[in-house]
Amino acid sequence: MLANHPCRIKPVESISLIHPYDAIPYSDLSDYFLVWMKRSFAGQLRFGDPFDSSNPLSPKIQEAVQDETKQVAGGVKDRAFFEETMAKAFAEGRRILHDNGVGLVVFAHKTTEGWEALLSGMIQGGWVITGSWPIATEAGNRLRARDSAALATSVHLVCRPRSPEAGVGDWAEVRAEMDHKVRAWMERLIKEGIRGADAIFACIGPALEVYSRYTKVETPAGHVVPLGGDPEAFEPQERGFLAYIFETLSREALRQVLGGADTEGFEEDARLTALFLWTLQSTRTNGNGGNGAPTPASEDAEGEEEPEEDEPKPKKAKGGLALPFDVFIRLTRPMGIHYQNWEERIITIEKGVVHLVPVADRQEALLGETADFEPMALTRRSPQRTLFEMPEPVAMPARPRRGPALAPEELTTLDRVHKAMLLFAAGQTPTLQRLLEEERLAGRRFERLALSLTALYPPKSPERRWLEGVQAMMKMR
Repeated sequence: MLANHPCRIKPVESISLIHPYDAIPYSDLSDYFLVWMKRSFAGQLRFGDPFDSSNPLSPKIQEAVQDETKQVAGGVKDRAFFEETMAKAFAEGRRILHDNGVGLVVFAHKTTEGWEALLSGMIQGGWVITGSWPIATEAGNRLRARDSAALATSVHLVCRPRSPEAGVGDWAEVRAEMDHKVRAWMERLIKEGIRGADAIFACIGPALEVYSRYTKVETPAGHVVPLGGDPEAFEPQERGFLAYIFETLSREALRQVLGGADTEGFEEDARLTALFLWTLQSTRTNGNGGNGAPTPASEDAEGEEEPEEDEPKPKKAKGGLALPFDVFIRLTRPMGIHYQNWEERIITIEKGVVHLVPVADRQEALLGETADFEPMALTRRSPQRTLFEMPEPVAMPARPRRGPALAPEELTTLDRVHKAMLLFAAGQTPTLQRLLEEERLAGRRFERLALSLTALYPPKSPERRWLEGVQAMMKMR
């Protein structure tokens, strides 16, 4: 998108904008087509940069995109450049729009940084976000979605010009209304089959409606509450409004998954795992743009069937399913989860990406080094040559060590669920039956967590199969 276009346009009824972010240089991409168009329409149409007569290709300097390989005005096109340029573009859009007009912003990005940059530009430009609709615009078999956790939808933000007499909002009232809107919207999205990151970012619009309708929002002490800030701070004027949005989103997601588990005694690792898996879920589309049944994103398991062509799948990452760190920390921090306590136990962090440790890799920590069996699902087998010939086991490579074996008193509810899954996979029925009987006498927490995780793990994953087997044995008691 180009900012500060020299032409003046009379007021219009509506405008629609699609915004680049995160090093997507659309002007560079368009040059491929531009050179062919210039050959095809030679002498008929004028192609080139209207801002720079020496540039025979598409405009580059004015493009509003975060791409730090490009320089402008003695600096680089960093996040500050993107936000400043987008604010100018939104201000121009506000200028040419009727006071009762409607604007539409189409945006899809998986990081909170991308959303904060966009929303900051919209609010500075004088807009009020009045609606937020996730629409399935992305083909699941596109190149960007292959081996990637690309979003299945684009969020369409509906906005209107903010009145010059908008005034100042009261922080307590704004936060209370935001909480109500997020809870109601999240419930509706889930009923419509919108899941995971799609649901999280679709809720940002309704939450921002309350905040953006005012010129500014202040605490009773007169401190201005900014859009972004330090999520670890305590005071609203330092923490920023987005931190409170993600706090509400985290609580509502946990309530949907675990039924208010944050107040019913589940340990940090169970809440972390539930939030992680829920966020990874993706919205499944039926190929015509509508929403079908939700399908969690998953990575291919060895020996499994290939997923359908139109299903998005996350990147195959070392150490298990993966989430960007900034999304992970925004969701887990408000729930009092100290992720450092669980590194190398249930998560690993590498190059800004958080990986969920596969349950199979926890065998040594949960069952000990002296275990004389290996889960059947973890053993590759050579092809069967005849109908009556048993396939020969093939040795698996050594699995990464995740620390010393845990003592019984150190095991959390999640550890015990993982232990039951490994026992089922290994065919250790008597040992598993004893564990399940102990959990039955201890209460229903084990059963509730196992049931919740079954719905969250990808359908074709070994974890899902093992949990279904554990639950089947629980029903037989």
